[in-house]
Amino acid sequence: MYRDNTKKIRIGNRVIGGGSPILIQSMTNTKTDDVAGTVAQINRLAKAGCDIIRCAVPNMEAAEALKEIKKQIDLPLVADIHFDYRLAIAAMENGADKIRINPGNIGNDERLRAVVDVAKERNIPIRVGVNSGSLEKDIIARYGRVNAQGLVESALNNVKRIEDMGYDNLVISIKSSDVMMCIKGHELIAKESPYPLHVGITEAGTVNAGNIKSSVGLGIILYQGIGDTIRVSLTGDPVEEIKSAKLILKTLGYRTGGIDVVSCPTCGRTQINLIKLAAEVEEMTEEFDLDIKVAVMGCVVNGPGEAREADIGIAGGNGVGMLIKKGEVVRRVPEDELLETLRQELINWE
Repeated sequence: MYRDNTKKIRIGNRVIGGGSPILIQSMTNTKTDDVAGTVAQINRLAKAGCDIIRCAVPNMEAAEALKEIKKQIDLPLVADIHFDYRLAIAAMENGADKIRINPGNIGNDERLRAVVDVAKERNIPIRVGVNSGSLEKDIIARYGRVNAQGLVESALNNVKRIEDMGYDNLVISIKSSDVMMCIKGHELIAKESPYPLHVGITEAGTVNAGNIKSSVGLGIILYQGIGDTIRVSLTGDPVEEIKSAKLILKTLGYRTGGIDVVSCPTCGRTQINLIKLAAEVEEMTEEFDLDIKVAVMGCVVNGPGEAREADIGIAGGNGVGMLIKKGEVVRRVPEDELLETLRQELINWE
Protein backbone atom coordinates (compact mmCIF):
# COMPACT_ATOMS: atom_id res chain seq x y z
CA MET A 1 0.00 0.00 0.00
CA TYR A 2 1.70 3.17 -1.13
CA ARG A 3 2.29 6.09 1.20
CA ASP A 4 -0.85 8.12 0.46
CA ASN A 5 -3.12 5.17 1.19
CA THR A 6 -1.58 3.49 4.24
CA LYS A 7 -3.46 3.36 7.52
CA LYS A 8 -2.94 6.39 9.77
CA ILE A 9 -1.29 5.51 13.07
CA ARG A 10 -0.88 7.89 15.98
CA ILE A 11 2.35 7.65 17.99
CA GLY A 12 2.14 9.99 20.95
CA ASN A 13 1.63 13.45 19.51
CA ARG A 14 2.69 12.48 15.97
CA VAL A 15 0.99 10.65 13.10
CA ILE A 16 2.41 8.46 10.35
CA GLY A 17 0.67 6.95 7.34
CA GLY A 18 -2.13 8.08 5.09
CA GLY A 19 -0.02 10.65 3.28
CA SER A 20 1.31 12.26 6.48
CA PRO A 21 4.83 13.73 6.33
CA ILE A 22 7.59 11.12 6.49
CA LEU A 23 8.91 11.19 10.05
CA ILE A 24 12.51 10.65 11.15
CA GLN A 25 13.38 8.19 13.89
CA SER A 26 16.51 7.29 15.78
CA MET A 27 17.44 5.05 18.69
CA THR A 28 19.37 5.96 21.81
CA ASN A 29 22.62 4.12 22.50
CA THR A 30 22.74 5.00 26.20
CA LYS A 31 21.76 2.55 28.91
CA THR A 32 18.04 3.23 29.19
CA ASP A 33 18.08 2.96 32.98
CA ASP A 34 20.56 5.87 32.97
CA VAL A 35 17.72 8.36 32.89
CA ALA A 36 19.84 11.52 32.88
CA GLY A 37 22.13 10.28 30.11
CA THR A 38 19.24 9.00 28.01
CA VAL A 39 17.22 12.21 28.38
CA ALA A 40 20.27 14.29 27.46
CA GLN A 41 20.79 12.27 24.28
CA ILE A 42 17.10 12.41 23.34
CA ASN A 43 17.10 16.18 23.73
CA ARG A 44 20.16 16.43 21.48
CA LEU A 45 18.37 14.30 18.90
CA ALA A 46 15.22 16.39 19.15
CA LYS A 47 17.24 19.57 18.58
CA ALA A 48 18.81 17.95 15.48
CA GLY A 49 15.36 17.19 14.03
CA CYS A 50 14.37 13.76 15.32
CA ASP A 51 10.60 13.16 15.32
CA ILE A 52 10.30 9.83 17.17
CA ILE A 53 12.79 8.19 19.54
CA ARG A 54 13.26 4.52 20.41
CA CYS A 55 14.95 3.09 23.50
CA ALA A 56 16.14 -0.44 24.11
CA VAL A 57 14.33 -2.25 26.92
CA PRO A 58 16.50 -5.29 27.72
CA ASN A 59 15.46 -5.58 31.37
CA MET A 60 12.86 -4.46 33.89
CA GLU A 61 15.04 -1.57 35.12
CA ALA A 62 14.97 -0.12 31.61
CA ALA A 63 11.20 -0.60 31.34
CA GLU A 64 10.62 1.21 34.61
CA ALA A 65 13.00 4.02 33.62
CA LEU A 66 10.69 4.92 30.73
CA LYS A 67 8.26 6.52 33.16
CA GLU A 68 10.77 9.14 34.28
CA ILE A 69 12.22 9.60 30.79
CA LYS A 70 8.75 10.37 29.44
CA LYS A 71 8.36 13.23 31.91
CA GLN A 72 11.47 14.96 30.60
CA ILE A 73 11.11 14.70 26.80
CA ASP A 74 8.71 15.93 24.15
CA LEU A 75 9.27 13.22 21.51
CA PRO A 76 7.05 10.14 21.19
CA LEU A 77 8.82 7.25 22.93
CA VAL A 78 9.08 3.78 21.41
CA ALA A 79 10.16 0.78 23.50
CA ASP A 80 12.29 -1.81 21.69
CA ILE A 81 11.51 -5.29 23.03
CA HIS A 82 12.97 -8.71 22.31
CA PHE A 83 12.18 -12.13 23.79
CA ASP A 84 10.45 -11.20 27.06
CA TYR A 85 6.76 -10.35 26.69
CA ARG A 86 6.69 -9.03 30.27
CA LEU A 87 9.04 -6.20 29.27
CA ALA A 88 6.61 -5.14 26.53
CA ILE A 89 3.78 -4.97 29.06
CA ALA A 90 5.90 -3.09 31.59
CA ALA A 91 7.05 -0.63 28.94
CA MET A 92 3.47 0.22 28.03
CA GLU A 93 2.51 0.53 31.68
CA ASN A 94 5.37 2.99 32.11
CA GLY A 95 4.30 5.26 29.28
CA ALA A 96 5.71 3.95 26.00
CA ASP A 97 3.83 5.52 23.09
CA LYS A 98 4.58 2.52 20.88
CA ILE A 99 6.33 -0.81 21.20
CA ARG A 100 8.53 -2.62 18.73
CA ILE A 101 8.41 -6.40 18.91
CA ASN A 102 9.25 -9.37 16.74
CA PRO A 103 6.30 -11.71 17.44
CA GLY A 104 8.50 -14.58 16.31
CA ASN A 105 10.76 -14.22 19.35
CA ILE A 106 8.23 -12.84 21.85
CA GLY A 107 6.77 -16.28 22.56
CA ASN A 108 3.67 -18.36 22.00
CA ASP A 109 0.19 -17.03 21.28
CA GLU A 110 -0.66 -16.78 24.98
CA ARG A 111 2.28 -14.45 25.63
CA LEU A 112 1.67 -12.46 22.47
CA ARG A 113 -2.00 -12.09 23.38
CA ALA A 114 -1.02 -10.73 26.80
CA VAL A 115 0.98 -7.99 25.04
CA VAL A 116 -1.77 -7.29 22.50
CA ASP A 117 -4.42 -7.04 25.21
CA VAL A 118 -2.50 -4.29 27.02
CA ALA A 119 -1.79 -2.47 23.74
CA LYS A 120 -5.49 -2.69 22.84
CA GLU A 121 -6.55 -1.42 26.26
CA ARG A 122 -4.25 1.60 25.98
CA ASN A 123 -4.51 2.03 22.17
CA ILE A 124 -0.74 1.75 21.81
CA PRO A 125 0.56 0.90 18.33
CA ILE A 126 2.74 -2.13 17.81
CA ARG A 127 5.55 -2.13 15.30
CA VAL A 128 5.97 -5.62 13.94
CA GLY A 129 9.66 -5.81 13.14
CA VAL A 130 11.28 -8.57 11.10
CA ASN A 131 15.00 -8.65 10.28
CA SER A 132 16.82 -10.90 7.86
CA GLY A 133 18.96 -12.13 10.77
CA SER A 134 15.94 -13.40 12.70
CA LEU A 135 13.92 -15.01 9.92
CA GLU A 136 12.12 -18.19 10.96
CA LYS A 137 13.89 -21.45 10.08
CA ASP A 138 10.92 -22.91 8.22
CA ILE A 139 10.77 -19.90 5.90
CA ILE A 140 14.51 -20.09 5.22
CA ALA A 141 14.11 -23.80 4.49
CA ARG A 142 11.23 -23.11 2.10
CA TYR A 143 13.19 -20.59 0.03
CA GLY A 144 16.60 -22.13 0.59
CA ARG A 145 18.02 -18.83 1.80
CA VAL A 146 17.09 -15.51 3.34
CA ASN A 147 15.36 -13.42 0.67
CA ALA A 148 12.87 -10.60 0.19
CA GLN A 149 9.93 -12.94 -0.24
CA GLY A 150 10.75 -14.61 3.04
CA LEU A 151 10.94 -11.30 4.88
CA VAL A 152 7.54 -10.29 3.57
CA GLU A 153 5.99 -13.66 4.35
CA SER A 154 7.33 -13.57 7.91
CA ALA A 155 6.07 -10.04 8.50
CA LEU A 156 2.59 -10.74 7.13
CA ASN A 157 2.32 -14.00 9.11
CA ASN A 158 3.14 -12.16 12.31
CA VAL A 159 0.76 -9.34 11.47
CA LYS A 160 -2.01 -11.89 10.94
CA ARG A 161 -1.34 -13.38 14.36
CA ILE A 162 -2.05 -9.98 15.91
CA GLU A 163 -4.99 -9.23 13.62
CA ASP A 164 -6.55 -12.54 14.66
CA MET A 165 -6.38 -11.27 18.23
CA GLY A 166 -8.55 -8.33 17.21
CA TYR A 167 -5.93 -5.60 16.88
CA ASP A 168 -4.82 -3.58 13.85
CA ASN A 169 -3.04 -0.55 15.30
CA LEU A 170 0.13 -1.71 13.59
CA VAL A 171 3.28 -0.56 11.82
CA ILE A 172 5.51 -2.93 9.85
CA SER A 173 9.26 -2.99 9.31
CA ILE A 174 11.24 -5.47 7.24
CA LYS A 175 14.95 -4.81 7.40
CA SER A 176 18.13 -6.29 6.05
CA SER A 177 21.73 -5.16 5.69
CA ASP A 178 21.37 -6.24 2.04
CA VAL A 179 20.23 -3.07 0.27
CA MET A 180 18.75 -4.76 -2.79
CA MET A 181 16.88 -7.26 -0.61
CA CYS A 182 15.37 -4.35 1.32
CA ILE A 183 14.29 -2.60 -1.86
CA LYS A 184 12.66 -5.74 -3.26
CA GLY A 185 10.98 -6.55 0.05
CA HIS A 186 9.39 -3.12 0.31
CA GLU A 187 8.20 -3.26 -3.28
CA LEU A 188 6.47 -6.54 -2.47
CA ILE A 189 4.95 -5.67 0.89
CA ALA A 190 3.66 -2.29 -0.31
CA LYS A 191 1.27 -4.23 -2.56
CA GLU A 192 0.14 -6.60 0.18
CA SER A 193 -0.43 -4.59 3.35
CA PRO A 194 -2.36 -1.44 4.34
CA TYR A 195 -0.12 -0.65 7.32
CA PRO A 196 2.45 2.15 7.39
CA LEU A 197 6.03 1.04 6.80
CA HIS A 198 9.07 1.90 8.90
CA VAL A 199 11.95 1.86 6.42
CA GLY A 200 15.65 1.46 7.06
CA ILE A 201 18.76 -0.49 6.09
CA THR A 202 19.74 -2.34 9.25
CA GLU A 203 23.36 -2.76 10.29
CA ALA A 204 24.30 -0.35 7.50
CA GLY A 205 27.72 0.29 9.01
CA THR A 206 29.84 3.30 9.89
CA VAL A 207 28.90 6.88 9.10
CA ASN A 208 30.66 6.63 5.74
CA ALA A 209 29.47 3.23 4.50
CA GLY A 210 26.13 3.42 6.29
CA ASN A 211 25.25 6.74 4.70
CA ILE A 212 25.92 5.41 1.21
CA LYS A 213 23.90 2.24 1.73
CA SER A 214 21.05 4.09 3.42
CA SER A 215 20.94 6.81 0.79
CA VAL A 216 20.74 4.29 -2.03
CA GLY A 217 18.24 1.99 -0.32
CA LEU A 218 15.97 4.60 1.25
CA GLY A 219 16.21 6.82 -1.80
CA ILE A 220 14.94 4.13 -4.16
CA ILE A 221 12.22 2.94 -1.77
CA LEU A 222 10.93 6.41 -0.87
CA TYR A 223 11.01 7.62 -4.47
CA GLN A 224 8.56 4.86 -5.36
CA GLY A 225 6.06 6.28 -2.89
CA ILE A 226 6.80 3.61 -0.26
CA GLY A 227 7.60 4.32 3.39
CA ASP A 228 6.01 6.42 6.11
CA THR A 229 8.83 6.79 8.64
CA ILE A 230 12.57 6.17 8.36
CA ARG A 231 15.67 5.49 10.36
CA VAL A 232 19.21 5.75 9.03
CA SER A 233 21.09 3.14 11.08
CA LEU A 234 24.70 4.17 11.64
CA THR A 235 27.50 2.95 13.86
CA GLY A 236 28.19 6.30 15.46
CA ASP A 237 26.59 9.26 17.18
CA PRO A 238 22.79 8.98 16.63
CA VAL A 239 22.72 12.69 15.78
CA GLU A 240 24.47 11.75 12.54
CA GLU A 241 21.46 9.56 11.71
CA ILE A 242 19.17 12.58 11.94
CA LYS A 243 21.40 14.75 9.77
CA SER A 244 21.52 12.04 7.11
CA ALA A 245 17.79 11.32 7.21
CA LYS A 246 16.95 15.00 6.84
CA LEU A 247 19.24 15.33 3.86
CA ILE A 248 17.81 12.22 2.19
CA LEU A 249 14.26 13.55 2.58
CA LYS A 250 15.24 17.02 1.43
CA THR A 251 17.10 15.68 -1.61
CA LEU A 252 13.98 13.73 -2.62
CA GLY A 253 11.78 16.79 -2.15
CA TYR A 254 9.89 15.36 0.84
CA ARG A 255 11.10 18.08 3.21
CA THR A 256 11.92 21.73 2.96
CA GLY A 257 13.64 24.08 5.32
CA GLY A 258 17.14 24.23 6.66
CA ILE A 259 20.18 25.60 4.89
CA ASP A 260 21.45 23.55 1.94
CA VAL A 261 25.23 23.88 1.76
CA VAL A 262 26.86 23.16 -1.60
CA SER A 263 30.59 23.26 -2.20
CA CYS A 264 32.91 22.58 -5.12
CA PRO A 265 35.03 19.41 -5.03
CA THR A 266 38.36 21.34 -5.22
CA CYS A 267 40.86 21.18 -8.06
CA GLY A 268 44.32 22.44 -8.97
CA ARG A 269 43.06 26.05 -9.02
CA THR A 270 41.99 25.92 -5.38
CA GLN A 271 44.05 28.34 -3.30
CA ILE A 272 42.16 28.12 -0.03
CA ASN A 273 41.67 25.37 2.53
CA LEU A 274 38.24 24.67 1.10
CA ILE A 275 37.75 21.31 2.82
CA LYS A 276 38.14 22.95 6.24
CA LEU A 277 36.05 25.98 5.28
CA ALA A 278 33.17 23.92 3.87
CA ALA A 279 33.07 21.80 7.02
CA GLU A 280 33.01 24.94 9.17
CA VAL A 281 30.20 26.44 7.11
CA GLU A 282 28.19 23.22 7.29
CA GLU A 283 28.52 23.15 11.07
CA MET A 284 27.86 26.86 11.50
CA THR A 285 24.70 26.86 9.39
CA GLU A 286 23.03 24.19 11.53
CA GLU A 287 22.05 26.92 13.99
CA PHE A 288 19.95 28.78 11.39
CA ASP A 289 16.36 27.92 10.47
CA LEU A 290 16.53 29.34 6.94
CA ASP A 291 15.32 27.68 3.74
CA ILE A 292 18.15 28.88 1.50
CA LYS A 293 21.13 27.53 -0.44
CA VAL A 294 24.67 28.52 0.58
CA ALA A 295 27.63 27.94 -1.76
CA VAL A 296 31.24 27.55 -0.66
CA MET A 297 33.67 27.90 -3.54
CA GLY A 298 37.44 27.64 -3.64
CA CYS A 299 38.20 29.60 -6.78
CA VAL A 300 37.83 33.36 -7.21
CA VAL A 301 37.77 32.86 -11.01
CA ASN A 302 34.81 30.49 -11.34
CA GLY A 303 33.29 30.90 -7.87
CA PRO A 304 30.68 33.55 -8.72
CA GLY A 305 29.41 31.66 -11.74
CA GLU A 306 29.28 28.32 -9.97
CA ALA A 307 27.45 29.93 -7.04
CA ARG A 308 24.81 31.55 -9.27
CA GLU A 309 22.07 29.12 -8.24
CA ALA A 310 22.75 29.70 -4.54
CA ASP A 311 21.11 32.44 -2.53
CA ILE A 312 24.42 33.41 -0.99
CA GLY A 313 27.97 32.14 -1.23
CA ILE A 314 31.59 32.70 -0.43
CA ALA A 315 34.74 32.08 -2.44
CA GLY A 316 38.38 32.71 -1.70
CA GLY A 317 41.99 32.34 -2.66
CA ASN A 318 45.37 34.06 -2.23
CA GLY A 319 44.24 35.79 0.92
CA VAL A 320 41.18 37.42 -0.69
CA GLY A 321 37.60 36.38 -0.10
CA MET A 322 34.36 37.29 -1.84
CA LEU A 323 30.79 37.43 -0.63
CA ILE A 324 28.45 36.43 -3.47
CA LYS A 325 24.68 36.83 -3.82
CA LYS A 326 22.87 35.24 -6.75
CA GLY A 327 26.14 34.95 -8.62
CA GLU A 328 27.16 38.59 -8.14
CA VAL A 329 30.11 39.66 -6.00
CA VAL A 330 28.78 42.11 -3.43
CA ARG A 331 31.81 42.49 -1.19
CA ARG A 332 35.47 41.56 -0.92
CA VAL A 333 36.88 40.67 2.49
CA PRO A 334 40.09 39.18 3.87
CA GLU A 335 40.11 35.44 3.44
CA ASP A 336 40.24 34.81 7.18
CA GLU A 337 37.01 36.81 7.65
CA LEU A 338 34.92 34.79 5.21
CA LEU A 339 33.23 32.55 7.76
CA GLU A 340 32.26 35.38 10.11
CA THR A 341 31.11 37.53 7.19
CA LEU A 342 28.80 34.75 6.08
CA ARG A 343 27.54 34.25 9.63
CA GLN A 344 26.60 37.91 9.97
CA GLU A 345 24.78 37.82 6.64
CA LEU A 346 22.74 34.84 7.82
CA ILE A 347 21.96 36.49 11.15
CA ASN A 348 20.52 39.47 9.28
CA TRP A 349 18.91 37.45 6.49
CA GLU A 350 15.44 38.59 5.42
